[in-house]
This record gives sequence, C-alpha cells and structure tokens, in this order.
Amino acid sequence: MTDFAFEHRYSRQIRFRHLGAEGQARISRARVAVVGLGALGTASASQLARAGVGYLRLIDRDVVEPSNLQRQLLYTEDDARLAKPKAIAARDALAAANSDIEVEAVVDDLDAANAEQLLADVDVVIDGSDNFEVRYLINEVAVKHNLPWAYAGAVEAHGTSAFLRPGHTPCLVCLIGYGARVGHDTCDTVGVIAPIVQWMASFQVAEVLKFLAGREDALSDAILQADLWHTDVRLIRMGQPKPDCPCCARREFVALGAGRRALSVTFCGRQTIQVRPQHDASLSLDALAARLRPLGHVRASDALLRFETGDVALTVFPNGRALVHGTDDPARARALYAQYIGM
Repeated sequence: MTDFAFEHRYSRQIRFRHLGAEGQARISRARVAVVGLGALGTASASQLARAGVGYLRLIDRDVVEPSNLQRQLLYTEDDARLAKPKAIAARDALAAANSDIEVEAVVDDLDAANAEQLLADVDVVIDGSDNFEVRYLINEVAVKHNLPWAYAGAVEAHGTSAFLRPGHTPCLVCLIGYGARVGHDTCDTVGVIAPIVQWMASFQVAEVLKFLAGREDALSDAILQADLWHTDVRLIRMGQPKPDCPCCARREFVALGAGRRALSVTFCGRQTIQVRPQHDASLSLDALAARLRPLGHVRASDALLRFETGDVALTVFPNGRALVHGTDDPARARALYAQYIGM
C-alpha cells in the first residue's frame, strides 16, 4: 500500500488526536491472536482488521451453524449451509474487508499442547472463547511470556471485560482463582442479545488499540461490567496483582502443566462432543470420504468432511479432530469415532 493509500484508508483514525500517524503506524505493525470466533471473537476481529492491525491469527475449533447468525457478524447463510469452519469463514470475510493485512486461520482447539506455539509470538491476545479452561490457558501463556490479553464474556444482556497486563494488573487467577466459574451460565443455556456482545468487544478492542498505539497511559486498568437490559454500568478498578497469586506471583502454570489433551470435550447445550486423538494425525479426507460414502451422506472439502448417518453426524478435520453431533454421551461419541474413523 502506498503512503497516500494508507493515510487515506485510515484517515479518520489518524485524525483522532490520541492516535495520529505514529499510533496508526504502530497498529499496522502489530500482531494479534483472537481465540474463539463466536460472537465476541468475530466482533473484535472485524474491528481490529478494519483498524489496520497488520497480522491477525484466528483460532477456532468449530463450524458455522444457523444459530450463530443472530450475533456472529462475519458469517453468512452460505457459511452455515456448508458448515464452514469458523476460522476460515472469518478469515475470508476479513480478507474481503481489508486485503492489506495478513490473516491466518487456525482450525483447532487451543489446548495445553499448542497454546504457547499459537500465542507466544503475538503482541496481544483477544479472548473470544466461551469457557474458562481456555481462558486459564490464555492467562498462563500471557503471564509466562509477558503478554497482555483482553478478557470478555457476555450472556443474556450482561457482560464483563478487562484488559490484563502481567506485572501491571491482576491476572485472571488473582481475580477469580482456579475453578471459580464451573457451572456458569452460557449462551446455549440462557441466551444472549447481540448489543451486549458488541459493547464488550468494543471495550476489548479500544483497550487493545491504546496498547498497540503506545498509549498505555490511557488504559483503564479496570473491569467493565454492564447490564443493557436494566441499564446498569459499573467500572471496577483492578488494583495490583496479588503477591501470593499461584500464577503470576509463584508462576505455577496449572493449565499449561496439564500437557495432555482431553480425548473428548462436551459443547454445552448442543448435543455435540469433540473427540480428538492424543496426537494430531494427518488424514486424507478424500480417502475417508470414499470409505464412508456407502454408509451415509458425505460432504467433503479441503478443510473438513461432514458425514451423516442415522441420528448422528460427524464433522472431521484433517488433523483427526472430530465433532460428533447428536449425542451428549462422551462414551458414545468416542465409540462412533472409533467405528467410522478409527482410533
């Protein structure tokens, strides 16, 4: 991009006196990872791409479904019809919005086996996940590698967001401990409206842009809590890290130390269970499709294979990971995986 084209494209941000040309140039050199491409992740990724963040890594294990379209703004009906991997659908949408930035799609879990590889080489991590196991991993990578990260959550009409900086603010474990949110409400169980998602994502991105532009003096160092239905907004100052925190003070990395991948993970409220081998495989989806066609309906692409038989369906990825749809029973999901894919 020429200097003129660059200045023209981002002219409204450059004219914003708290950013200016220098801040915009810093943003264009930045690297950001977005973990989870659901409602929060797509909203944040869209704003970051349009703001000109130079490199985005989009990480998500799931595929687009019709119920996503109400609030996950990067996806289309065609994406849902094709059950397109969210990371790829989001990458394609962002590339169409800004062809001058680099967008990488990672169709996979974030887990203890790959978290450092996927996160340690960026400047900031955006949390768009829907579970605290992933957030604890993000937090530990952030503390271990001195990376700031933007946390957010939204459900029903209320949300929470904070920008966490190792050594400057409390870490997630300082704030809530380990295991504090087991059994929490989710969008699948109690629903969510899109405006609260957009608000929390916008707070995330605003804090990230401040940091990337070198304006750390403007960071809030606070937790934003809001309930849009009852018009209640609070800003809670975070204070200092806890001196006895097992994570950021004693540097005990419980989530990263787990090391082993879970063989099955239940997707709350969706009758979907993820099954994956202990170590990544290298599947030929074409060969698998040929083997499965006599047994049911098969759709395959370079990114995934969808197999439907009876009351269940399997979405299979090239690394051996699969989503088993139509059951809440991990044992049955693993049995179906073994039956049709092989363990």
